[in-house]
Amino acid sequence: MYRPVEVAADVFYVGVNDRTKSRFESLWPLPQGVSYNSYIVRDEKTALIDTVDICYSGIFMRKIRSVLGDRPLDYLVVNHMEPDHSGSVEFLISRYPGIRIVGNKRTLDMLKGYYGISGSVIEVKDLEEISLGKHTLQFHMTPMIHWPETMMTYVKETKTLFSADAFGTFGTLDGGISDTQLCPDRYWDEMTRYYSNIVGKFGSPVQTALKKLAGMKIDAICSTHGPVWTQPENIARVIALYDRMSRYDADAGLVVAYGSMYGHTEELAEIIAGEAARNGVKNIVMHNVSKSHESDILRDTFKYRGLIIGSPTYNNKLFPAVDSLLSALQNRSLKNRFFGYFGSFTWADATARQLEAFASTMEFELVSDPVIMKQAILAGAEEKALTLGRVMAQKLLSGAEAAPNNASDGK
Repeated sequence: MYRPVEVAADVFYVGVNDRTKSRFESLWPLPQGVSYNSYIVRDEKTALIDTVDICYSGIFMRKIRSVLGDRPLDYLVVNHMEPDHSGSVEFLISRYPGIRIVGNKRTLDMLKGYYGISGSVIEVKDLEEISLGKHTLQFHMTPMIHWPETMMTYVKETKTLFSADAFGTFGTLDGGISDTQLCPDRYWDEMTRYYSNIVGKFGSPVQTALKKLAGMKIDAICSTHGPVWTQPENIARVIALYDRMSRYDADAGLVVAYGSMYGHTEELAEIIAGEAARNGVKNIVMHNVSKSHESDILRDTFKYRGLIIGSPTYNNKLFPAVDSLLSALQNRSLKNRFFGYFGSFTWADATARQLEAFASTMEFELVSDPVIMKQAILAGAEEKALTLGRVMAQKLLSGAEAAPNNASDGK
């Protein structure tokens, strides 16, 4: 039924597409679905690299057999234990009882914890190798991208890197598998959203992994989500994108994220953004947190260097969705941003105190005095809003070639 899909010499794609699930990890929207990628290296010995979500085990098995026929499966390499990649392990063992499972110490601990599996396993350490015949699997430990057990597997002869969740992206693979068959432009923003949502907190471990991989010749990146990257310019772009995001570098644009119950705080947001535009900032994204999903707001905060957040007082606290956004930004250790904030209240202000507390915990540069409005926009509030937009624009455009200072100078 399925024709083998070869992505490199003796390396085959056996992944599946999920166009049913609405949210990844029950959190992040999947308007274009997601793929669960798995691969076979076929040689004197055979190795499967990762599995797929258990919901797709039937299709998965038919794809495996399209590559192997009646041949046994000798090894299963588990690069990452998250259930969307390890979920079919038990099913696979029932079909190939002689299979040996390859993983590092943390992987094998999780394998026992999730599935009660402790036999027929091979523990590997950094740079250890397994020969399949003409092909050699070399293992590279890359912890905290984005779980502590994650590793990558490299086929030395074909220069193929199986990168687990690193370099992954949301979006199904529609018809084609690789960047030679698909339009890569569809995936760049989804890669940024994937990184900011899933991996964003772990910038330092990503940098460590990139340094380990720096001297490695890579002709194909086979992630567990998204296209197989084979074109040199795309491989370079994928790695550069991860490098930039993990250093919290960004373009000279502005994100204005705000909550507003009756429109007054939104008016402030419009004044601030309008003044930033009049002063030369072209990349401005505005998010009403009641409508925009947090997933998209996080994507844009990783794309752009300027960030301004606004909130009305709500039950003597921040507007709930604004409070959730602040928590998400803190959880991702976002840094190197120019920052400003604004708020509104009717009889008791909580926004100034709580947004100031947030700013003091982050490695942001506060660019201007906050704008805090009582009840309606009067001349004083409007002038402060204009100042915030103008100063933010000056910072972004004068610092287009350099990230802001790590210190929050304006606290």
